Order: sequence, then C-alpha cells, then structure tokens
Amino acid sequence: MTGIGSVSSVQPGDVDAEVAQRALRRIKDYLAKHPVEPGTIEVIVEHGEPSLVLPRPAVTLFAQILAQLAEGRGVSVIPSQAELTTQQAADLIGVSRPYLVGLLDDGTIPHRKVGRHRRVSLSDLLAYKRADDERRRHAADELGELGQELGI
Repeated sequence: MTGIGSVSSVQPGDVDAEVAQRALRRIKDYLAKHPVEPGTIEVIVEHGEPSLVLPRPAVTLFAQILAQLAEGRGVSVIPSQAELTTQQAADLIGVSRPYLVGLLDDGTIPHRKVGRHRRVSLSDLLAYKRADDERRRHAADELGELGQELGI
C-alpha cells in the first residue's frame, strides 16, 4: 500500500483476490440481511478484544474497494477535498502529465501554485472530467445522427 499525501493506494496484486472476494461476500451478505439498519455495524474481534464499531457508509465503501481488489484491480482512496499533484491528476483522468499541464496553463482546469508546483483540487478535476465526458457524448450523438442521415 502506498500513500502520497492524502492519497492512499493499493496496487494490483498487493491483495490476494480470493481473500478479497471472500471478505466481500461476507460484507454483502451482512448488508443484505440488514438493509435498513442505519448507523453503525459492530464487528466482533477474536481473542478477547473489544468489538470494532464501524459507520455503515464506511463498510459500504470498503465493500466497493474489496470488489475492485477481488477483480485484481488497484484502488486509490482520495479525500473529496484533496489537492493532487499534476501526475496524480493526469493519472486520474487518463491523460499525460504534459497534456494536463497545458489544461492548467490555459485556464481550462483551475489550480494553484505551491512554490513551483501546481496543485489541482479533486473537485475541480472531477468537474472538468464530467464536462469533458458530456462534450464527448454530445459529439458522439451528433456523429451518430449524421451517419444516419447519410445512410452509413
């Protein structure tokens, strides 16, 4: 597991996929048997230790993480108010770092400078990604319509 600032990651292969799958099944079974119980979930710990009490939303998030690990994928957890390095931001939206820096420099994505280094807020990055995804969907729809008009 790696942690860079406020970003924590588990790389593919760091976790046994079968262990993750078994844990995921147990959590999903519990959540399915207790669907409307808000609040917390008590986990009994062996060897006389006190039980572990977890917030239900955290258990649900943990199940989503386990599902990715069970598929052999890596996972990163980023706090919603996090500021990312340019490399982290580029990796998150699937572009090269130089391309991302161009988006920052032309004002497409807001950022701030810390010394010589640029920092991008996660919320600004995700807003850009949503808008870009919408632009791409719109362009694909227009191409589809044009293709139908042309009989392609």
